[in-house]
Amino acid sequence: MARPSFPDALRAGVLVFDGAIGTEIYRRHVFTNRSFDELCLSDPQLIRQIHRDYCEAGADVLTTNTYAANRVALDRYGLGNQAGAIARAGAQLARQVADAAGRTVFVAGSIGPLPRQAQYQALIESMIAEQVSGLVEGGADFILFETQPDRRALVQCAAAMARFPDVPFVLSVAVSNQGESATGEPIEHLVQPFDGLPLPAAWGLNCGTGPDGLLGPVERAVRSTSLPLVVQPNAGLPKEVENRWIYYCSPEYLTSYARRYVELGAAAVGGCCGTTPDHIREVARAIKPLARARVKPVTLEPSPETKPKQPTPFAEKSRFAWRLAHRQWVTTVELLPPRGYDLSETVAKSKVLHRHGVDAINIPDGPRASSRISPLITAQRIQQEAQIEVILHFCCRDRNLIGMQADLLACAACEIRNILFVTGDPPKLGNYPHATGVFDADSIGMVAVQKRLNEGIDLGGQAIDPQTHAVIGVGLDPTALDEKRELDRFRQKVEAGAEFAITQPVFDPDALLRFLDKVQHHNIPIVAGIWPLASYRNALFMKNEVPGVVIPDWILQRMASVSSREDQLKMGIEIARQSVERIRDRVWGIQVSAPLGKIANALAVIES
Repeated sequence: MARPSFPDALRAGVLVFDGAIGTEIYRRHVFTNRSFDELCLSDPQLIRQIHRDYCEAGADVLTTNTYAANRVALDRYGLGNQAGAIARAGAQLARQVADAAGRTVFVAGSIGPLPRQAQYQALIESMIAEQVSGLVEGGADFILFETQPDRRALVQCAAAMARFPDVPFVLSVAVSNQGESATGEPIEHLVQPFDGLPLPAAWGLNCGTGPDGLLGPVERAVRSTSLPLVVQPNAGLPKEVENRWIYYCSPEYLTSYARRYVELGAAAVGGCCGTTPDHIREVARAIKPLARARVKPVTLEPSPETKPKQPTPFAEKSRFAWRLAHRQWVTTVELLPPRGYDLSETVAKSKVLHRHGVDAINIPDGPRASSRISPLITAQRIQQEAQIEVILHFCCRDRNLIGMQADLLACAACEIRNILFVTGDPPKLGNYPHATGVFDADSIGMVAVQKRLNEGIDLGGQAIDPQTHAVIGVGLDPTALDEKRELDRFRQKVEAGAEFAITQPVFDPDALLRFLDKVQHHNIPIVAGIWPLASYRNALFMKNEVPGVVIPDWILQRMASVSSREDQLKMGIEIARQSVERIRDRVWGIQVSAPLGKIANALAVIES
């Protein structure tokens, strides 16, 4: 099978770029008093091993060690006349590793910023051409212009590439946290098309700032261009420790932001200064399953032989649905299924919650890709033994369509009526990162499947008797980074058959109220997710590590204003109570999480 071109691969899915080359060279005790680029000639084994480390970590793109392999930069080491040879050798080393990978791996020919001095401006295009020629001869699939300082430099790069009409290229610029170049140009200006010059295969943002600092610029960039976007942040800001510059950004921290970049629309993610193969390994494990989760909608063809039955009226499907239909305030508590198979404690907690008047128990399905006892079995035991309804979260990650339909029929057989459909976290987030995510459908598709089962028709168009009577719920993220996409997906969920929604934990009530203004026309009940923070550390973890959760700085400040864990817990409960009061007249009820299974904290919020 022919290998796809780099532009085609960008359009087809999300690619993972490698991380810093210079950082890896420095870690191997090569110091900055010599040319790193020249190592492509004098120590090819070292450079080849760095590429191999990134390739084995899961990178889809290997960047050549030629960032400063231009004639002027090399002249400082007396190597100016070897610019072409170094570029060619750099591409050959990366090509050797890519070809041995056993999968499609692209080689990016790296070209860093060119000299800014006036005496060199007439030579810029010829210096770029010299590097490009060597890189293409060595086997580069495309040219990556990295860390470009401003629009003027981008124009110069594009002008030079006019000599190579068949060579794809990416223009990547360094911006500040404010989304501006070194000369103050906003990102919206930087990514505009050129007059009379070739367009890049993609724009890029790299260096300049860390993962958090690039979040805003990424959001602005994807709205300002129709071209793909490559995002490669630094590993935070370095600190000097015993004459070494150390980056403290963990692989998990970078990965949490890589997921956000992809959710915003980035076509490729990787790392820049300070990032290592460990960072890229974590990013690859998270992003590749996430890319596969971008599934096509489920297509349910009508069957002329099978006529749909009239579905059960909403209010008659369950006690929970009846309360929603009659606008009676509902309270639910989320309990995680245990990691083992002893359900006695979970059932006992459910009985306590039932005695305190809680309306339903929420049962997550493998949150953060954790492996736990079947949530369906957990839900059945709770309903049978605690006599309280459940809301079963139904995840689309682990089963194909046939398996999911079988489990939905099992829910009907077990009288589990309330089902919340979620797409699910990719496997990397859990303790089984090498597990395969199926993602035959997303939550929108499964809502459509359940609606059809409620009409007595299965996936294949065959009649089932009796029909199912599920109350169809969906998730909702009021603080989504890409609000337009979230609003559009919620519309699709409602059109597919969603009958109620439960939000992600909301810590900013005003943000929720603003979002409710934009979705109230859909006219389905919305239950607000509430999470009583247990400590300042818990707040930091939620902010940095849990996808879809946004915690405002003012909440972090309030949590940090008290020192003891007991006082921080009280503060977390107080913040949650205040949020409930603020939103009470705009939602149908609340779902309160019980972190670490401590139902007393959830009840403290509900019974305030």
